[in-house]
Amino acid sequence: MYDICCIGHLTLDKVITPDSSLHMAGGTSFYFSNAIRNMDARYILITSLAEKEKRFVENLREKGVTVNVSYGSKTVYFENIYSRNLDHREQKVLQTGDIFSLDQIEEIEATIFHLGPLLAGDIPLGVIKALSEKGKVSLDVQGYLRKVKNQNVYSIDWRDKREALQFVDILKANETEMVKLTGTGDVRKGAKLLRDWGAKEIVITLGSKGSVIYADHTFYDIPAFVPARETDATGCGDTYMAGYLYQRIKHAGIQEAGEFGAAMASLKIESHGPFTGTEADVLKILYGNKKGM
Repeated sequence: MYDICCIGHLTLDKVITPDSSLHMAGGTSFYFSNAIRNMDARYILITSLAEKEKRFVENLREKGVTVNVSYGSKTVYFENIYSRNLDHREQKVLQTGDIFSLDQIEEIEATIFHLGPLLAGDIPLGVIKALSEKGKVSLDVQGYLRKVKNQNVYSIDWRDKREALQFVDILKANETEMVKLTGTGDVRKGAKLLRDWGAKEIVITLGSKGSVIYADHTFYDIPAFVPARETDATGCGDTYMAGYLYQRIKHAGIQEAGEFGAAMASLKIESHGPFTGTEADVLKILYGNKKGM
């Protein structure tokens, strides 16, 4: 029995900033797994990629991460282009991967299943339903709002959202994704709509402005922590959710869990690649300077 199981593709990522161009592993599953691996949690990753990129799986296993992998024909390949404002990026998808199936999850037991679809077809509705019968479902919605055409990524609404959200316990979206889902730019109105559609705990991240969490008819304002430098924002949302879910597994309150996730994200943005710190590193900055909401 695991505390947390993450489901999502490991990807090839090309990250372009004004100062550098790097090739690395990526995807929700990559950043989430690295962020949680030094925490006191029983964790497993279910992923898929081409066998020629199996070094990504081997690297995670060398770090102590338990990985169930299905080798397919292709590895998802993203290109992320950032300007000086790291809250915004341009994306291209140069290659797509295989769809996740019920066969890959049927023998896995976990308290929380965290889903990290990167594209609309990655994780079918039937998988969400099946997982909701096994444990709590946490969903980063971003992939359901992405359509790829001629390698360009287009923003779309999620056709199955009203049916699917009935099976989602924790929903994570950034501000732009919330607007696409709900049609409103008002964070509180948007969160309430998502709650009305079924999601029980709604996490809306606002980049450098912090985040808002809505649960049990209560709003929690989570401040952002000021990083020492802003280097690479790729994977910050995944790092946030790793910290948040880790704390929720440990029975922390929502405000405490949100601030822990925000502190982890601020440490991650200081360097390229995934979060490499420990729980102790996060606790050191929890009471440091915070940016106001």
